[in-house]
Amino acid sequence: MYTVRLLGACALALACTTALASNYPNRPIEIIVPAPAGGGTDSVARMLNQYLEPELKQSAAIINVAGGGGAIGVNQVSRARPDGYTLLSTWNSPITTVPHMQRVQYSYDSLTPITSISQSAYTLCVKPDFPADTAEEFLTELQNNPSRYTYGNDGVGGTMRLAAERIFAAYDIQARAIPFGGAGETLQNFLGGHIDIYGGSIPPVLPYAQDGQAKCLIVTSASDNPALPQASGLEALGHPELETVLWRMMLGPNGMSEAHATVIADAVARALENPELLDFLAKQGEVPVLMRGEDLRAALKNESEALGELLGQLGLKRN
Repeated sequence: MYTVRLLGACALALACTTALASNYPNRPIEIIVPAPAGGGTDSVARMLNQYLEPELKQSAAIINVAGGGGAIGVNQVSRARPDGYTLLSTWNSPITTVPHMQRVQYSYDSLTPITSISQSAYTLCVKPDFPADTAEEFLTELQNNPSRYTYGNDGVGGTMRLAAERIFAAYDIQARAIPFGGAGETLQNFLGGHIDIYGGSIPPVLPYAQDGQAKCLIVTSASDNPALPQASGLEALGHPELETVLWRMMLGPNGMSEAHATVIADAVARALENPELLDFLAKQGEVPVLMRGEDLRAALKNESEALGELLGQLGLKRN
């Protein structure tokens, strides 16, 4: 009798889970973007949303909640009801870096991982007359001339700076970090000769690499990037474990049901099959990368631990 009741309960639970998924979503969804309108994260979220809404057969509103390096928007989602109608579309830094630098009310483990979306490597570029034409020569030049060269980056604790510092630490390199407000400002100062090395995302510097005004010698992803054939990825250098990239994802409040998370992840995967969306991402220097659920949580955990250790070494980790 117990077995029959147990089987009946399991069947009922499965039926309820299936019904939960089939009825979701049945009203508009809010997608919080923890960044200002017009930036890369916002642009990708809005472009994806054009193809996500038809897949969900429901409207989804993008809401920008900027501030605190992304922490304000992420915190808002972490306190939302886990009913699947408040989601977070973010890049990695607010989850894996910010909690090490300021007190926040969330962590990578207190949000529901739904799916990653895309990723883009950063790159290190020099002028045509720099005495190196390969990644190996570039690293050797920096090793042989400690603190001689300056590199632009996205600010104290920025993901690009951490990406560069992870590489430099592995090669015992000392280079002087010069913070700027973003890749555009870094590029202007690089082209103007105010810094020796451009450190930033690929799209701003790509035209200058293509016409010979810049030599991009390293990308911070494990793999090479076809847009920059002269640059080496970290796997080619023997250090794939040092990969630090900008990547985007969707998360939910803690306690969001697996059924609802699956509906969203499936819809994102189908949206990313659209050629127009793929072309948009390619022009941003991004490639689709889909990790779901616990795989996504594990990736967040690994990056958070690695960057937390690095921030401690740089004296940037809060007490």
